Order: sequence, then C-alpha cells, then structure tokens
Amino acid sequence: MSGDLRLLRHHGDLEAAPGLLDFAVNVRGAQPPGWLRERLVDALGDLGRYPARELDLAARAAAARRHGRDASEVLILNGVAEGFALLPQLLPDKAAIIHPSFTEPEVALRKAGVPVHRVLSDTLRPELVPEDADMVVLGNPTNPTSVLHKADVIAELTRPGRILVVDEAFMDAVPGEPETLAGQQLPGLLVFRSLTKTWALAGLRAGYALAEPAILRELAAHRPQWPVGSLPLTAVAACCEPDAVAKAQADAELYATYRADLAKHLGDLGFTVHEPAVAPFLLVRMPSAKRVREALRERGIAVRRGDTFPGLTEDHLRITVRPPEDTDRLLAALREVL
Repeated sequence: MSGDLRLLRHHGDLEAAPGLLDFAVNVRGAQPPGWLRERLVDALGDLGRYPARELDLAARAAAARRHGRDASEVLILNGVAEGFALLPQLLPDKAAIIHPSFTEPEVALRKAGVPVHRVLSDTLRPELVPEDADMVVLGNPTNPTSVLHKADVIAELTRPGRILVVDEAFMDAVPGEPETLAGQQLPGLLVFRSLTKTWALAGLRAGYALAEPAILRELAAHRPQWPVGSLPLTAVAACCEPDAVAKAQADAELYATYRADLAKHLGDLGFTVHEPAVAPFLLVRMPSAKRVREALRERGIAVRRGDTFPGLTEDHLRITVRPPEDTDRLLAALREVL
C-alpha cells in the first residue's frame, strides 16, 4: 500500500489512546444504552448456532419499516466500512468522490484498481462531477466538515448506468433527518446507514445498505456464508424499532445544543469553525492546530488531526461534540494551551 493510502487509513481511533479524554472518535458514549445491552445479552444464548436466516430477515424487515422500503432492498453489514470495502464488486470504471470526506471508499476503490477522481468542494456542486464517472460517492452529513447537503441536489447526480453512493452514517444524529435519501428509490442509488456512532457499537460493527435488490445482489455476490453474526443482526433489529428511532432523535436535538455551545466557545478562542454544522462533530481551523493537538494530548485529551482528509491541512482539527462536563475540560485545556 502506498504512503498516500496509509495516510488515508488514519482514523480517529488511532488518536484516542486508552486513558485520554476522547474528542477524536465520533461515537456517542462509552457503551450502548442499558436497554440495548440487555437485548444483546439475551442474544448470547444463541451464539452456539449459526446466524439464522430468520434473524437476518427480522433485521432487514426492521430496517425496511424504518425507511418505508421492502426487506429485499436492505442488506445488513458489519458496519458501513464493510459496505465501502464491497464497492469494487459493482465494477465501476471510474469513481468520483466528493472530498473532504471519509476516506475508506477511496482506499477500497483504489486498492481494487478503480481510477478515482477527487472532487474537492465542501459545497456539493454537481457540475464538478465528471459525466463519465459511473460511481459517485459522498457523505451526508459529510465527515469531517459536518455539512448537510440538500437531497434534491444529491439527486441531480443520478445518471443511467451510474451508482450514486450516499454515506448517511451520521444522518440519525441530525434532528428530523431532513435531507435523508434512505427512503428514496432513485435509479442507481445506494445508501449506507450506520448504528456504530449513535448507539456506541464501534466494537460490534453494525450497519446496513439500502438499494434496489439488483444492486445489493452485486454488492454481496462474493461475501462468505453467514457474513454477519447474530449480535449485529440483533442490534440492527433493535435500533430500527420506533422507540429506538425516537430516542435517537431526542438525543440528536440535545446534542445540537451541545454543538452550538461548543462552536461558540471555540470561535471565542480564535478557531475558525466550519459552519453551518449539523453532525456531532466540528471542523475547525487555526494556524497552530498541530501544536494545539499535541499540547492537548500532553494534557490527556485527544482530538482528530485534519490533514489526512483530502483537501485539508495541518491547520485543521475535527472535534467531537460531547456533554458539557467533558467539553468544559476540553475548553479549560485549550485556554491553557492558547
């Protein structure tokens, strides 16, 4: 793997060493809520069996109901990262990726020999995407910019013979999910949804893809038998239930207030905050950002470096939105450092 690809595979978990107060990883909380842990513990009794077809169907049916789709339009994944790794199975001739954005799609496609065209623009401009790109990949909201693109503008990227991949890993952290395409059945549309962030399931790996059945069959064609374990299937079914969706939305509204407060304080400290922001993280810029990041680490706090995202520099940091008691510690440390 080239040095460039190694840099693209740098993620927030490499910053958040044990013992550090973590503002580098965009996972809400240290562990899943109690009701979800109980569901997972109850499922442990079935670990002696292979994951049942009925369990997969129940998970797909729950996700389908959540988005007003048919179960045949859902594919359960070991986290959205698996979905990105499967993208080469769709055999694109040329992929366009809207950057800055999460880098795993580019890694997977380039490792498979697919030519990748980077579209460097934090505001979605369909005219910048090459017409001959038969795969387009973007995040909504986008990591790390926290930008929410308009659904109708994203839909302009659809073309006959093109796969449009929309990473909605953080959409359930946006109050009301106003620009989601998860329930749309546009030709060639492939939407990825994650449970990892909102429900603190990074160690379990759970997510799903939404698309027309033919696309999902191609995506999954070379997966092994029993590709997803019973615990991720249980998690998907549980987190797509109406009560869970309502709880996620209530938390999204609460964290929106936390984000606004954090943005104001960071601005007061001299950071340029990328706004409008909608996701549970902020992209900030300051000429001394690298020194600030290293000084915070010496004080037991981890934030995410920004220069591993195409289009960003060492002057950028991504900072996760946390509850006030954690944010107060971050701000106190920043005042010392600055």
